[in-house]
Amino acid sequence: MAENIHRIVSLPLGKSIQIAFQSIKVRFFRSLITTTSLVLAVAFLCFIFTGNDLAESLLQSGEPNNIQQLQNAGYDIKPGQSDLGTSAKQRWIVFLSLLVCVVGIVNAQLMSVTERFREIGTLKCLGALDSIIVRLFVLEAIMQGVTGSLAGVVLGVIASVTNGLFRFGLTIFANFPVSDLLVSMGITLATGTGLSLLGVLYPALLAAKMQPVDAMRVEQ
Repeated sequence: MAENIHRIVSLPLGKSIQIAFQSIKVRFFRSLITTTSLVLAVAFLCFIFTGNDLAESLLQSGEPNNIQQLQNAGYDIKPGQSDLGTSAKQRWIVFLSLLVCVVGIVNAQLMSVTERFREIGTLKCLGALDSIIVRLFVLEAIMQGVTGSLAGVVLGVIASVTNGLFRFGLTIFANFPVSDLLVSMGITLATGTGLSLLGVLYPALLAAKMQPVDAMRVEQ
């Protein structure tokens, strides 16, 4: 008997993904707004990381002309220095941009929960467990996070390389740090997806704890 009950309230992963994708399609413009804020934050983060990678490659080349270009661009380079790092200003700007992104995602997801009171109530009346509700929101966040982060990474790399061309010319291609750029892109992609998941946790838990009767009573 217990096994039959478990089978009734379970929801296959494939079906969960289908429901989450359909929910994004139905609320496409709201999802687009949420994803856009993530794209901008990830693009800025990737721009900083890849820009530093390009500058590092010029410094590590050891060529006097490259070092002079870096100094002309505003980098404070000391004799024997082999690592540029990131400035405190850059770190604060990145932190604030990511914080604003997370707050925006939380706000958008809370509004999404409000719009979906009846949908959540219906699922719970049909026997959906709290874990199923959380899973649906998390899957939506993963889809939005991966898509937005990929777009942000592409924009960030394009902007960084273009900026490098204006600042250093074609010299950047002579010492193009492919492996470093790939690592930075991977870190940025993971960060963006993580931010999306972080932003959805509280709204998802709030939706999961909602009582079916209260959810169905709300007027839309």
